[in-house]
Amino acid sequence: MSINKIKAQGLVLVGCGKMGSALLAGWLDSGVEAGSITVLEPAPAEWLLGLRAGGLGLNAALPDRPAIAVIAVKPQVILDALPRVQALGDGSTIFLSIAAGTPIAAFETALGPQTPIIRAMPNTPAAVGHSITALIGNARVDEEGMVLAETLLQTVGQTVRLQNEAEMDGVTAVSGSGPAYVFHLIETLAAAGEEQGLPAALAMKLALSTVAGAGDLAENADQTPSELRVNVTSPGGTTAAALSVLMDQKTGLSPLLSRTVKAAAARSRELGKTS
Repeated sequence: MSINKIKAQGLVLVGCGKMGSALLAGWLDSGVEAGSITVLEPAPAEWLLGLRAGGLGLNAALPDRPAIAVIAVKPQVILDALPRVQALGDGSTIFLSIAAGTPIAAFETALGPQTPIIRAMPNTPAAVGHSITALIGNARVDEEGMVLAETLLQTVGQTVRLQNEAEMDGVTAVSGSGPAYVFHLIETLAAAGEEQGLPAALAMKLALSTVAGAGDLAENADQTPSELRVNVTSPGGTTAAALSVLMDQKTGLSPLLSRTVKAAAARSRELGKTS
């Protein structure tokens, strides 16, 4: 039903950078017709230009009452982008924003209080169909609208609904910014391998595969991550020696990640106050 509604009324995508492109590719792969989509992007990539042959409307006139308008621009340019779609506010069109740190109230101010608005936070693994997106809607969004947003977001991964918007700062700090933490873990693990005499290419390959494999195992195993950690740790062995450093309550990973996530959440709240 959700896809049929888009086919009948259309979909507008504002911004087609890395995240917008990942979403667009997911929609097309899932059966949304290019002719149902209008993209507003001032600097379109070559692949986006090529989609015009399939009927995609690139910087074209907007449909009168699209089912949904997805705002996929950086928060710094939100105020510049919204006037392009302001005429769709205060009506039946749902606005789905993936702009970090921009609260629902800011969109209600810009688009009108009657506008159905959903705020979402995906993450960059959307590029490989493995995103996790948290979302929440305002009082104007009904169940059908939430399902429509979830259908679109699930083309690039999983979705979870939040109970209140205040949770979005924590989501941003854990999963929105989280891939960067993991990428840095890969960097530092490979560098530590080099310090132990491994060639750079080998150290990086080992680090990449280990992090990817462990993440896959943790997501799909019946045991919790804590149980998996215990399973691989032999008393008095090499892993136990490593974990004695990593799990130190003062200098280990736990207090470091606590400060890391706290800093990201605080910045998210600051961005929300200035939007």
